[in-house]
Amino acid sequence: MATSFYSEEELKSIGFKKIGSNVLISKKASIYGASKMVIGNNVRVDDFCVLSGKITLGNYIHIAVYSALFGGNAGITMEDFSGLSSKCVIYAESDDYSGEKLTNPTVPAEYLGIISEEVVLKKHVIIGSGTTILPGVNIGTGTAVGSMSLVNKSLEEWGIYAGIPCKRKKDRSKNLLELEQKMKKDGLL
Repeated sequence: MATSFYSEEELKSIGFKKIGSNVLISKKASIYGASKMVIGNNVRVDDFCVLSGKITLGNYIHIAVYSALFGGNAGITMEDFSGLSSKCVIYAESDDYSGEKLTNPTVPAEYLGIISEEVVLKKHVIIGSGTTILPGVNIGTGTAVGSMSLVNKSLEEWGIYAGIPCKRKKDRSKNLLELEQKMKKDGLL
């Protein structure tokens, strides 16, 4: 039976630093630097996603269609139960836009001013469609970010944020923690 996801054997042959079980990565996804990537259990990466550089994905992670993670050397971490809706982009590295340095990957490194800072999405973070996350951002546990937002600074836990740049709109319910405990009780964790 044909499938659009890599088989377990095909995933092992890609050369990930570590890969868990029940991982579904689309054959239409682009992967650069797999040896720097750690993929947990129950992870799904959909069509036309780009994974590049140092990336750590926990358990029960979903990365929806057309999303891109540019981890570079600083890295991107998505903790358990976090997810990206379609067309999200996370940058752990970015060019310096001030005009003090040249930009783009065709220019020799000594002329560039690369900004490189780790990005962390804590447990139970959900990111709405079309959102962009910039280097150095830490999104607190349980936070939700609305569609089409720009996240250019770290966000506190258990909030609902939206906008350009995003701002806290209200608190987010913690009821999902009871469901996580039920999964644990049911032997799924």
